[in-house]
Amino acid sequence: MILYTGLQDNDLQKLAAEGDSNAEEELVSRYMRLVRVCARPLFLAGGESEDLIQEGMFGLLSAVRRYKPGHNASFKTFAEWCIRNRLRSAVKSASSLKHDPLNNRVPLELILSDESQTQAVTCAEFFQKSPEEQVLARENKKYTEQLYLSLVNMLSKYERSVLTYYLEGLSYKEIAKLTGKGDKAVDNAIQRIRRKTAQMLKSGDISNS
Repeated sequence: MILYTGLQDNDLQKLAAEGDSNAEEELVSRYMRLVRVCARPLFLAGGESEDLIQEGMFGLLSAVRRYKPGHNASFKTFAEWCIRNRLRSAVKSASSLKHDPLNNRVPLELILSDESQTQAVTCAEFFQKSPEEQVLARENKKYTEQLYLSLVNMLSKYERSVLTYYLEGLSYKEIAKLTGKGDKAVDNAIQRIRRKTAQMLKSGDISNS
C-alpha cells in the first residue's frame, strides 16, 4: 500500500500522470492553498470567488497532467504558472463578455506573500522573457507596489491584518483564530476591503509614495 502523504511532489505527479487518482487527489490537496493565494486578489478586484477557485483548480489539474521534470523547474513553480495563466484567461474572457475592464485589474494578483514572489522570479527563468517584457514587468511591479500602498492606506489596522492573512490563502476560520474575531467579522472585513478596492480602482487614486 502506497503512503501518498509521504511522497514528494514529483513522485506524486508521475503517479497521477499515469492515472493514479489517489496521487492526484493528494497533490491537489497540497496545492489548494496556492490556488486560493492566486485567486483571492482577483476576487477582491471584482471577480466571483467560487468561479475563480474553480478556474484555478483547472489550472492546477493541467499542471499535474502536463509537468515534465526536464523543464528544469519545480512542480510548484510550474503549477503556479498554470494556475495564474488560467485565471488571467478567465478574467479576460469575463471582461470581454461583460464589457467590464477586469483585465485591467490583473496587477492586483501580484499582491502576494514573499514566497509567491520568489516563485514568480523562478518562473521567469523557466519562461524566457524578451527585454521588452522585462521592462514591462518592472513597470508593472512598480505600479502594483503603488496600488498596494494606496489600498493599505485606506484600511483600518484590523482590515490590514485580515488582508494579509487572506492573501496568504488562510481560511476564514484560520483568520478568525489569528485575529481573535468571529467568522462573520472576517467576512465583513473582506467585503469592506472589496468595496474599498473597487473604489480605489474606479477613482484611479494611486499613491506615488
